Amino acid sequence: MIKQILSIIVTVAAVVVLSYYSMILWGGKPETVEGTADIKLTDTMTASEIIEAYSLPDEVVLKALGTENKDISLSELGLNTGKVAENIKKNIAIEKEHQSKNWVKIASKFAVWIIFMTVIFVYMRKWKISRKAGIYFYLASIFIFGIVLGSDPSPMGTVKDAVVLFGRDKVIFPPRMIAFTVFILMVVVANKFVCSWGCQFGVLQDYLFRISIGFKKFKVPFAVTNTVRILFLVLIAVFAFVSGTDIVEPIDPFKIFNPAVLLVSGIVFIVVMLIASLFVYRPWCHFLCPFGIAGWFFEKLSFFKIKVDYGKCIACGTCEKECPSTVMGAILKRDRIIPDCFSCGTCIEKCPVKAISFDKGKRQLPPEGKFMK
Repeated sequence: MIKQILSIIVTVAAVVVLSYYSMILWGGKPETVEGTADIKLTDTMTASEIIEAYSLPDEVVLKALGTENKDISLSELGLNTGKVAENIKKNIAIEKEHQSKNWVKIASKFAVWIIFMTVIFVYMRKWKISRKAGIYFYLASIFIFGIVLGSDPSPMGTVKDAVVLFGRDKVIFPPRMIAFTVFILMVVVANKFVCSWGCQFGVLQDYLFRISIGFKKFKVPFAVTNTVRILFLVLIAVFAFVSGTDIVEPIDPFKIFNPAVLLVSGIVFIVVMLIASLFVYRPWCHFLCPFGIAGWFFEKLSFFKIKVDYGKCIACGTCEKECPSTVMGAILKRDRIIPDCFSCGTCIEKCPVKAISFDKGKRQLPPEGKFMK
């Protein structure tokens, strides 16, 4: 137990230290965007006066006014001051989002995501992922997508940041919608593969859960976890629309991969999540992640998923017992709503008769009386 605790501490410390220096090498982009201050205009103000008064980029103001003439007033253009101020704030919000992104890093991350998950997909289809192989994959994912490529982007951010930006500034950032679409397509193709093998904080939780052998494990009912997760998303939306506040930002667990910007609240929250990960499978993913909800809905459409061959199944219950969450019991018996399946492959590895596979097509219902004692 002492050896495991030391291993956990060393892992987390290595993630923090290496991530800190990695972010310095990338140039330290802010990655988070503050809300735009109120802009108050009068009919007599010209574009030049607006630019000077609020220290705004020329193109932002001129685009909102629909003119290239800096010396013409709002009244001469026949524009409503409130509408112009709103348009300027929206343009500023979009510009800030663009400026906060390291586009080289983002493009690199998506390219490596696709390659990495394709490798694991092929591996899972041809061979079962053993515990040892899974550990290596998790470590590689933590290093590549977390330490090297940072906290942003992440599947969680595509949902949370979109809700906050729209609630606060009433704008949609197109690149984020493209990223969300790519993530959802990954879910549709291969049942939450991006969460299982590509999400930097999700993988870190999974890794800690796997190496904490000897710690008592708890499986929280899906009705509880999903209810909490839905309520948390509603809370995010309410604060974003009512006060323009991002309630996740101070506690964002993905900032473990950008420790220079962590607040005390964030450090405390991350510590709690990581400790919880030793006892509960992926607590952030199941209880709080906004993308988790979207992914759970779309995984119902997945082409490839965990399936059971009831002709081979001997109803021993090994897969349900070995599954780190409650999902395999629901897949096996089909007697309740199927929770999030992270396609970790544990059920495939542990099945004694090779009745479980990661395959395409619709899941079959078990024969009547198959699991009756």
